[in-house]
Amino acid sequence: MSKRTSEDLSNAVEIPDSNSLDDGDDEEEVFEGSELESAADVTTAVGGDDFMHTDDFRRLFVGFVMVDTLVAMRWLDRKWHKVVEKKLTELEDEPFGEIIVHGGNDLSYDEAYSAARIERVKQVTKVVFLLNITKVGERVCELTSILVAVDIPKGITIIGNWSFANCISLKRITFPKSLTSIGAYSFTNCSSLEQVDLLHTHVKTLDGWAFYKCTSLREMKVPDSLQKFGSNVFTNCSELIPPTIDVYDSSDASDDEYVCNDVTSEVVAYLRSIQ
Repeated sequence: MSKRTSEDLSNAVEIPDSNSLDDGDDEEEVFEGSELESAADVTTAVGGDDFMHTDDFRRLFVGFVMVDTLVAMRWLDRKWHKVVEKKLTELEDEPFGEIIVHGGNDLSYDEAYSAARIERVKQVTKVVFLLNITKVGERVCELTSILVAVDIPKGITIIGNWSFANCISLKRITFPKSLTSIGAYSFTNCSSLEQVDLLHTHVKTLDGWAFYKCTSLREMKVPDSLQKFGSNVFTNCSELIPPTIDVYDSSDASDDEYVCNDVTSEVVAYLRSIQ
């Protein structure tokens, strides 16, 4: 604080005897009309330990930290996804034990069954989905033999052909409401999968052989939105479909494994009757 000048002192009123002062009025009387009055007010308002414990300060401090932290987290999250997607499109390595699903990762048969990839996917226990994608790429998670659970996020509309084929340990998978299509062979030989619930989704198409050899599948819920149904979707799903029901859709005009027809099959009628 700057030193008091003679002019400042002339503005101060005379200090009365301390015995004649009422409690709480001394500072106002001494510094009334002087620069020290405003200085005292400022000091009381913004400084010292008392202010650090006021509700106003706590609200201001917590609000600033929360807003600042949330903004930073959102920015970093988007930045991280962009960096990862760029690296993946440049064919750089994915993190150990993870598969990262991004917008352009359809795999060919040769890529999916290359010796290096087969060795790497043996260690995969987690699937990470990047932001703003609408499709799970073809064969992207195929052969991940120790993967147990997958949560497909909202925004995904298509599960590509063979995308989770031969995931023999996969027991649980959740589907988003946005889902409209499940590709051919997408869950073939997921022999540990016990339940599939599509009731809340907008699935319109189940392509051929989608759940072929899901030998532990006991419960399947299909939505009213289902319009197209492929051949052999539930072939060898002995726990789900009784042997009296023909799992092959005889209305197919072709033996093409990808063909889908209007939902008129006995299989779909049976599934709807038990859900």
